[in-house]
Amino acid sequence: MARLSRLGRSDRSDLSVPRGAGRPSLYDADAFGRFSESLARFLGTGRYLAGQTVFVILWIILNTIGIINHWDPYPFILLNLAFSTQAAYAAPLILLAQNRQDERDRATTERDREVAARTQADTEYLARELAGVRLALDDVVTREDLDDALARLAKLITDQDPSVIRRADGSPGLDRPPGC
Repeated sequence: MARLSRLGRSDRSDLSVPRGAGRPSLYDADAFGRFSESLARFLGTGRYLAGQTVFVILWIILNTIGIINHWDPYPFILLNLAFSTQAAYAAPLILLAQNRQDERDRATTERDREVAARTQADTEYLARELAGVRLALDDVVTREDLDDALARLAKLITDQDPSVIRRADGSPGLDRPPGC
């Protein structure tokens, strides 16, 4: 038991540092993800499907009616093995590419939600401000209010003193010139 603890202490004296922290990694997950996305994009093109179709037709022709040695006779077991190997490698790469796309979509959706929340908050703020401005404008005297008040005052003055008349421009005036 003492031997095991001695071995453990001598191998790793500082347990706060992870193993391999000083060594550079040979695996770059982002580069591999980009590679898988480019491969998935290529596997979904018509160019790939046409090339694979031509390859299979040539394989069958060369192994059935060709003059050269038939390296993969009729059941085409070697061709099936090649397709199986291709599918075994392509499927996980395509899934990796889809997962990366899902992560990008999630990030985009989250940014869209944040923008929508900010827009909604701004809209609510502007609605409150507009309501405040409307309430403030209810207390402001408008030109129409002043015209009504002046008309009432003019009516009161003319009712009390019939000698006051209105001029042609609507302003109050006297029926005789001043000083007469």
